Order: sequence, then C-alpha cells, then structure tokens
Amino acid sequence: MLQRYEELEKIVQDPDLAKDMAKYREVMKEYSQLGEIASANGELERFTEQMENAKLLVQDEKDPEMRELAKEEVRELDTKIIEAEEKLKFLLIPRDPLDEKNIIMEIRAGTGGDEAALFSADLYKMYSRFAETKKWHFEIMSSNETELGGFKEIVFSIDGKNVYENLRYESGVHRVQRVPATESSGRIHTSAVTVAVLPEADETEIDIKQDDLRIDVMRAGGAGGQHVNTTDSAVRITHLPSGLVVVCQDEKSQIKNKAKAMRILRARIYDMEEAKAAAERAEARKSQVGSGDRSERIRTYNFPQNRLTDHRINLTLYKLDLVMQGDVEELFDALKLSAREELLGS
Repeated sequence: MLQRYEELEKIVQDPDLAKDMAKYREVMKEYSQLGEIASANGELERFTEQMENAKLLVQDEKDPEMRELAKEEVRELDTKIIEAEEKLKFLLIPRDPLDEKNIIMEIRAGTGGDEAALFSADLYKMYSRFAETKKWHFEIMSSNETELGGFKEIVFSIDGKNVYENLRYESGVHRVQRVPATESSGRIHTSAVTVAVLPEADETEIDIKQDDLRIDVMRAGGAGGQHVNTTDSAVRITHLPSGLVVVCQDEKSQIKNKAKAMRILRARIYDMEEAKAAAERAEARKSQVGSGDRSERIRTYNFPQNRLTDHRINLTLYKLDLVMQGDVEELFDALKLSAREELLGS
C-alpha cells in the first residue's frame, strides 16, 4: 500500500491527469484513502522510534530525576502506540464499496396510530438536521402526511460524502415511549416506526426493462386536500418480476413524479440484490450491528427519562433531547466502531 501511495504521489503531479475527469476522480479517491493509511503508519513509526530512544534513556541515564521523566515518557508512548496500532488496523479493513453511496431513506409509522406518525416526522427532522451539519443535500421523494402533521410514510434522498457509511445502521424498528400530545391523562404510550436505508443505485448498476413495468397515473390526494390537484400527476410504478410498488405524488408534474418513483424503485431493487449477496457471503454468520433486518427492534427512545438505548451495542445515552435535534454523531460513531470491531474479529 505504501509503495502504491508513492506511485500515486507522482501520478497526481502529472498535469495530463486532469484531462480525463473520470480517471482523475478515481486516482484522487485512491490517493486520499491510501494517504490516511500512510499517515497513520508514519505516526506509528514515529512513536516507535521515540519509544526506543526513551527506553535507552531509562537504561543509560544516571540522573534519577531524568530517568523518572524518561519512564513517564515510556508509559505515555506505550498508550500512544496502542492507539496508533488500533487506528491503523481499522484503516486496513477493506472498505465497503457501498459506504460512499448516496441513500434513499424510508420512514413508516408502525404500531401507535397518530403518535407513530408524529414520531416518523420527528425522526425525519433528526436525520435532516444531521444532514445539514454534514452539508449533505436531502430531498423529499414521496410523503403521506396526517392531519396532525405526522407522516404515515415519508421517503427522501440524501446525497453527500459517505452518506451510507454513516446511516446504514439505521434500518430497523425504532420504538418510542412518551406521553402523546393527544393524551389527556398523561399516560406513557409505546409506538413503533420502521426505517429502511437503501443505497442509491446508478442507472448503469441496475437495468430495469420497460417491459417489466406497469405504470399507472392518477390524481394526487393528501391530508386536508393540500396535495389534491386536477391533473393526473401522481404516478404508481409496479415492477412485475419483484412485485415492488412505488407511488409518487408530491410533485405537480407527472414527469418529475415518474423520475422520482424510478429512483426509489431502482434503489429498492438494488437493495434486494445486495441483501441476497450479503446473505450468501455471510451464510451462518450474522452481524450484530449490520444485519439490516427491518423487523428487528434496534433502538428505544424514552422521552420521560431523556434516554436513548441502542439494543445492538448496548449503548445508552441520556441526551435524547439533543439527539432529536440532530446531535447523533456519538451514536453513529459507536455503531461504526462496533461494526469494524466485528470485522477485525472475523
């Protein structure tokens, strides 16, 4: 890897590289990834050299005070070397090619009626605020809003750097415990919302034949008549081989609704194919964090105690108010770390 990095250092200085943008992006991506590894390795070598010098000082130094300082430096460097080795190990784990993909996220209200729909809206706000902090772009693809301002279902795309890597572990059942706004007696209700995270596929990756599609157009409808319009702008696409159905009606243009529906359909088919391939690769081994089973309860949001618990990694945070505002970096980093540790142990 270090040899390849040295080769790339020469290649990126070649002015002709920029003439081919596809090759330029590919080279710069590899250069950046190997640069992280080279930097971590350089740090480890630096600490190791400092350790050798400190140990010599402990061995040869006559002044007791200086020798004690050298011993302290050995202890500090020992910790730094362990941390640098762990960092390098993680960087050497082969990256999942899906990590850099954009995503389509689907949030659906489950048990709990209006309260589940309101929590669907809260989760959408949480993810969209996190996306804003990352400077990612997000766009609503399809939604089914309730009269109270919740969502029976909302589908949206998020585009940016390493989106799937950060959000891939959100698939599953999210359980909420709180007193609903509609509850007069102050009783705590338990509701559930299902989240699906689909890596978005390029047209070149998934070839959908027109003969495999049934496309129906209809008039849009929505809560309180806010989306109702007088033209047949809503689009329903049925993928006959898989039975997948996608409906888009948020845009006033039939063409725009069809384009969005095709993006969602392509992502769902790609996700199905990836899930099959992952199952074949894993066979009996099931990852604790990244199984992607959408029937699995992955997390509980307890509002009275301001507590969030992720059941897969036994992580509990007492800052649910901040999490719902998009402060989820700590949670997502813990999930990524757990998944990497599993890969290291396998």
